[in-house]
Amino acid sequence: MEDRRTAQTDPGHRGARRAAPPPPPEGPPPRRHRGGGDGNGKMRILAWVSIATTSLMVVGSLTGYTLYRDAFGEIKQKGIKDDIINPRPPATGALNVLLVGSDTRAGEGNAKYGQELARTADAGGKRTDTMILMHISPNRDQARLVSFPRDSMVQIPRCKNETTKQEMPARRDMINSAYNSGGIACTISTLETLTGIRINHFVEVDFSGFKNIVDSLGGIEICLKSGVNDKASKLTLPPGKSLLNGEQALGYVRLRKYGDGSDIQRIKRQQIFLTKVVQKATSSDLLTNPVKLPGFVKAAAQSVTMDPDLAEDPEQLIQIAQSAQKMTAGGVTFTTIPWMPDPEDANRVVWKQPDANELFNAIKSDTEVATPEPSASTGKPKVAIKPEQVQVQVLNGTTTMGKAKEVADMLSKQGFKVTGVGNYTAADGQPQPTTQIRYAKRAATGADYANVLAGMVTPKPAPTAGKIIPSTTDAYVSPVPLPSEGVKAKGTPVIQLIVGGDFKAVKVTKLPDSVNNSTITADQKNVCT
Repeated sequence: MEDRRTAQTDPGHRGARRAAPPPPPEGPPPRRHRGGGDGNGKMRILAWVSIATTSLMVVGSLTGYTLYRDAFGEIKQKGIKDDIINPRPPATGALNVLLVGSDTRAGEGNAKYGQELARTADAGGKRTDTMILMHISPNRDQARLVSFPRDSMVQIPRCKNETTKQEMPARRDMINSAYNSGGIACTISTLETLTGIRINHFVEVDFSGFKNIVDSLGGIEICLKSGVNDKASKLTLPPGKSLLNGEQALGYVRLRKYGDGSDIQRIKRQQIFLTKVVQKATSSDLLTNPVKLPGFVKAAAQSVTMDPDLAEDPEQLIQIAQSAQKMTAGGVTFTTIPWMPDPEDANRVVWKQPDANELFNAIKSDTEVATPEPSASTGKPKVAIKPEQVQVQVLNGTTTMGKAKEVADMLSKQGFKVTGVGNYTAADGQPQPTTQIRYAKRAATGADYANVLAGMVTPKPAPTAGKIIPSTTDAYVSPVPLPSEGVKAKGTPVIQLIVGGDFKAVKVTKLPDSVNNSTITADQKNVCT
């Protein structure tokens, strides 16, 4: 008898006012209906800069913090804790920062960008065209920046209206509408609800902030295959290499009428530009330069808005700064959430499942692979065991239908050889409160194989010698092809995983192709677009 559970469905969708999602990782991009250059890509460039540059205030001289203390005081603050009214995921050792860009045209020289509304008294209000979640690992040595298409159709939870503070009911809408009506608090609550990831802090940047930061970096060099003369983005450049100042950089990331004019090509240009920002912002030429660094620090501080917990915590900023300093460019990756066109509207998108959830699980589990623990008999591992060499029987010890197959699928995608699924009911008939990992008492290497499995399950169970008798068993077919270097059945123990009520996830170390194909690292060099 198979165990019990229904599958999760993809988000629903409906039409909305604004068109133009960023491009999917594969296949033709949906077309936008809005004319002229919009701000869809500008915040990608701000993503790393908005947090790393602020934290880098003290990297150049940690002992000379007083030199930068005044700059810290220039960071604008916005408290939002009281405005988040939905349950929040638990915090972990990782650091997750939401980076958003306000496309308000307020500020000198910015009203010329966009349509007529942008030139009115309040510069047309504010919107966010791109939202980026920056995940820094618990070791502070890796960072992944995940972009969410603004036209993603998602479930917006109940939120407070940012202006009136009145509660707005939950609704299905474009993800950027959360920011438009509920501000940063509703955006955080929406992403936490959708991803299950706790967002620790936020940083906002606008047009003026972007230009100031690029200028303080001394400009960013780009390379074009052909020249540009585009009135919509206010940009004229020759073919070949050009060093862009802040104004030109803003035009470059907004550029649409270039090459084949596709969003796919534009996003590629934006991501490569962002890698150059990372390289320059973390270079020793900046961090150790007593002339350049103070100006950069001041520009960064004046260009961002943060939550008070981050802005008023120099120790945390220093910690982030130190991690940014030791992070090589290759330790920073940029990913667009896997998505597909909305079947009901080609100008909207929905997140591709289960790929998107696997990316979220990777962030929640931080993709760290546990090192095999010492063998009980020898004091050190007998073999370097890989997940592909571990055979697992998955049993559902809960009352949730289908849980064994759900977990088996997770394990299979990470390379484990699942031999079968089933159910387990204890003698007292009660569901299992905790997850267990068991191996045969007579299996000489059972503990070694069990420890590899335990290192991939959260919360981590302590392996126990002695297997249990399942209540029911079923055959299992993996949803992914088995790896070529699979298990050698002879002499390899079968480890039991009894899923309990405390089970949260299988750590994700192998991401789907749709994620990998939409990811680049920050060590891109000499790329002309």
